[in-house]
Amino acid sequence: MPTWLLYLGPTLIWASTWHVILYQLGSVPVLNSVGWRFLLAALLLAFISRWQGQSLRMPLRLHGLLALNGIVQYSGNYWGVYEAEQHIPSGLVAVLFALMVFGNALGAWWVFGQRVSQRFLLAALVGVIGVVLVFWPEIGATGARPQAGWGLLVGLGAVLAACVGNMLTLHLTKHLAQPLLPVLAWAMGYGAVFLLALSLLTGVGWQFDWRWPYVLSWLYLSVFGSVVAFVLYFKLAQREGAAKAALMGVIIPVIALAASALFEGWQVTPLAVAGMGLCLGSVVWAQRQKAD
Repeated sequence: MPTWLLYLGPTLIWASTWHVILYQLGSVPVLNSVGWRFLLAALLLAFISRWQGQSLRMPLRLHGLLALNGIVQYSGNYWGVYEAEQHIPSGLVAVLFALMVFGNALGAWWVFGQRVSQRFLLAALVGVIGVVLVFWPEIGATGARPQAGWGLLVGLGAVLAACVGNMLTLHLTKHLAQPLLPVLAWAMGYGAVFLLALSLLTGVGWQFDWRWPYVLSWLYLSVFGSVVAFVLYFKLAQREGAAKAALMGVIIPVIALAASALFEGWQVTPLAVAGMGLCLGSVVWAQRQKAD
């Protein structure tokens, strides 16, 4: 599969999920919504793995890592995203996730010894500044929200969980040579079971909304936002490195503005245009640093 498609697929999908997640909020507790999402995704990945002739058997010694991966990346990370969007603007959450570029670069250096150039880090910083400019009105209004501090803290925790989860998945698939699809199936399955068990233990119970906006958003987030996007993303990370794969986190908020303008009435401003220019330019610049 060409590298450009590995970039384009997750970028377009995850750019749309910022809006789709809004249909999951309110009617069903967050623990349930995230749990149902990754339960379906895990079952689909298991089915695809068997259809392709891949065994789902994993060495017993690896199931601890798989469970940790699932709890961190698909429980903690996504619970944090859904929770944060209830307290702070989605634009600010997008800004926080643009910081994954640095988290993945640091994690890849620490865990795998993968170095990135100073020019790459500078390009990533320019991209993050661009995202901040795009969402500056929302960022400025954050202080007026009573739970803004909690939302910011949860959002930062979600970014950290995503970075740790990325390193765990790459460790399992690259260094321990386990096939990607079964690894994702087990990890998402463990994450879903953890969330649904936590729902029972905390008295939340199991709830589901059978109205079509919730069902359609659940299917989209499970099939495209989880199965398709994560498979392409980790194939890209295996090929190009975790830091360069995370650059899509800089461009995703910009593309998401199209959906925001179409469905939520977002208005284009000169500051936003300047920010989008920085985002696009930073990605192009960073991708030219392969030789560094």
